[in-house]
Amino acid sequence: MADTTVAYVAHHFDDAEQQKDAASLGMWVFLVTEVMFFGGLFTAYVVYRSAFPEAFAHASHHLNIMLGTINTTVLIGSSLTMALAVHAAQLGNRRSLQLFLILTILLGSTFLGIKGYEYAHKFHEGLAPGPAFTYAGPEAPQAQLFFSIYFAMTGLHALHMVIGIGIMTVLLVQARRGMYGAAYYTPVELSGLYWHFVDIVWIFLFPLLYLFGRH
Repeated sequence: MADTTVAYVAHHFDDAEQQKDAASLGMWVFLVTEVMFFGGLFTAYVVYRSAFPEAFAHASHHLNIMLGTINTTVLIGSSLTMALAVHAAQLGNRRSLQLFLILTILLGSTFLGIKGYEYAHKFHEGLAPGPAFTYAGPEAPQAQLFFSIYFAMTGLHALHMVIGIGIMTVLLVQARRGMYGAAYYTPVELSGLYWHFVDIVWIFLFPLLYLFGRH
């Protein structure tokens, strides 16, 4: 079946190419602001890790490295399915596009489910910062700082995952309506950039939070 998708061009653009260039520029500018946003948290982590290396090392041992590894594998898989979704859109293969969007949503949801289980376990162990914090290891105040940074960084990342899943769901609904094809797939491509960015953030979070002090 031939792809009959027609590129939608807003009235303030001369043509589809100009519209795509503007959209791509906008997405890259947005991602730069996201880098600065996460950069503040990464900077705080580096500063406090340098100040309290032993406390951070001991506290990191309370994170489940197996679950962290599984989640890393899940996100890498979701980046693959997202890339395949973009490729399918470029080829005008709507069925494959829908399939890979569904797989991306399922993998993202799996990640959030595992992360939710980790959070619940931390609260059960009394490792959530606040009045109920009952860390029994050395340098408890500094360990609480580690877990504060852990929840802040992974929580913000999880929020971006929730937003990403929402975006993928909208794309899936629109793909089912035949909105995307070889002539018009910019929203899928730019959403893929966002998804890959969120995955890359986790690639940095995993070793910093889970692997630090393991040796």
